[in-house]
Amino acid sequence: MLHEPASTGGKDPAAPYKARLGVWMFIFYSLFYAGFVAINLASPTSMELTVLAGLNLATVYGFALIVVALIQALIYDKLCRAQEAKLAGPDDEGGDS
Repeated sequence: MLHEPASTGGKDPAAPYKARLGVWMFIFYSLFYAGFVAINLASPTSMELTVLAGLNLATVYGFALIVVALIQALIYDKLCRAQEAKLAGPDDEGGDS
C-alpha cells in the first residue's frame, strides 16, 4: 500500500464558492435552530403539544433538526462537487486513475 499525500494539487479553485455556500447554509440552520430555542424560551409548555403521529413538538422539531442537517450535508456535497467539476480543466475529468 502506497502512502501518498491525500491532495496532490495546490489551491482549490472552488474554495470561495464552498465557503460562501457553507456560510449561507450555516445561517439557515442557525435560524432554524434559533426557532427551536425561541419556542423553548417563550412557551416551553407548547413543546408538549402532540403534533405528528402521537409525538410532541419537542421530539418532532428535534428530529427535524437532525434531518435538515443531513439534507444540508447532501446538498452541500452535491453543489460543491458540481462546482469543482465545472471549474476543473478538461484534463482533470479522468477521475482517480
